[in-house]
Amino acid sequence: MSIPAHLTASRSPALSGRVRAPGDKSISHRALILGAMATGVTEIEGLLEGDDILATARAAEAFGATVERLGEGRWRVTGQGGFQQPTGVIDCGNAGTGVRLLMGAAAGYPVTATFDGDASLRKRPMKRVTGPLARMGARFDWKAVEDRLPVAVSGGGLTAIDHVQTVASAQIKSAILLAGINANGVTTVTEAEASRDHTERMMRAFGVEVGVLPDGEGWRVSLRGGQALTGTSVAVPGDPSSAAFPLAAGLIVPGSEVTVEGVMLNPLRTGLFETWREMGADLAVSNRRMAGGEELGDVTARHSTLRGVVVPPERAASMIDEYSILAATAAFAEGATVMRGIGEMRVKESDRIALMAAGLTACGVRVEEEPEGFTVFGGPVRGGATVVTHGDHRIAMSHLVLGLAVEEAVAVDEPGMIATSFPGFVELMRGLGADIAASA
Repeated sequence: MSIPAHLTASRSPALSGRVRAPGDKSISHRALILGAMATGVTEIEGLLEGDDILATARAAEAFGATVERLGEGRWRVTGQGGFQQPTGVIDCGNAGTGVRLLMGAAAGYPVTATFDGDASLRKRPMKRVTGPLARMGARFDWKAVEDRLPVAVSGGGLTAIDHVQTVASAQIKSAILLAGINANGVTTVTEAEASRDHTERMMRAFGVEVGVLPDGEGWRVSLRGGQALTGTSVAVPGDPSSAAFPLAAGLIVPGSEVTVEGVMLNPLRTGLFETWREMGADLAVSNRRMAGGEELGDVTARHSTLRGVVVPPERAASMIDEYSILAATAAFAEGATVMRGIGEMRVKESDRIALMAAGLTACGVRVEEEPEGFTVFGGPVRGGATVVTHGDHRIAMSHLVLGLAVEEAVAVDEPGMIATSFPGFVELMRGLGADIAASA
């Protein structure tokens, strides 16, 4: 099937319906990696089958695991008790989480692996992860530009470290902990602000003892090296980052009521929902339940009159991937929505602060950009723009949602990248009544 050059969203009638969010991206990456490190069979239900996750599945196979797709979202990983020497380059595509976690895992084994990615991933900094891993004893050979892919990682013979995070980053923490499983001694990561804890939760499911102690507003996470992982069953909950897009559409398209079922409600991932409620959003959660150590629920969004808020900077860790769609919804709020302390957005798949500011401005929204954040001033939104996405899936989806509630249609370029995190996005949105069309 050919990928359209553009997607265009036009003003839509009231949206309604119940849909399921795709599997959580963070948990999908971790299930494949830990399954490959473990001994025995790991059965995964609800795996996200986006491009990023499929790249991690291929990497798990390259490191010696048997990886099988049994049906939609159903996968089996048979691990050999550790990573084996791969024969070729590990191509992680656009998956920043995938490559950073895989480097951490690989560093614990006596292998040498070269990691690479697409043009976007090659622009993203890697030393934030390779620095701590080098302190543990891993070696890194930058093949082109220091701090950027491609890089060869040589692992094995690691020594545990005590690492103090300067930014709340689950990727850095997870890479260190994954390496720490095979390091000599007790590896500790201290966070001033708690980042998402999926790695710690899932390691326990694979039989690893992980200690977590409060430390001010954050915590200290520690594990002893030399522990064995045993294959297990993993149920992947719905991704709150993906659920945000149909829910946002429900909030801004008049007359709408949209429910997304099975959304993960881990408090370290629901900062956007908290912010929306502060803005006056009619957002309700029903059918709360537990699956795979995570709380899930069905989230319903109804069209709401929103008001601007100041988002607490300390909330950034729980919603760093959601600021793009928050900015799009803030365009319809009364007053200013202030988002600061989010410089991390500038080193995602793109400079998301700059691209959201440019896209919203092109649609007639007033935006004030800062080095570490931006402010969106709500009011009448004209639309009528073609937005440059630089191949960033969240920039594309955020502006398509915006286009559903404005007078003039909004188009985005390079929509093929949406498949990295949300395959089936367009079909799901159309099923709710959204007017999204492909064009050359």
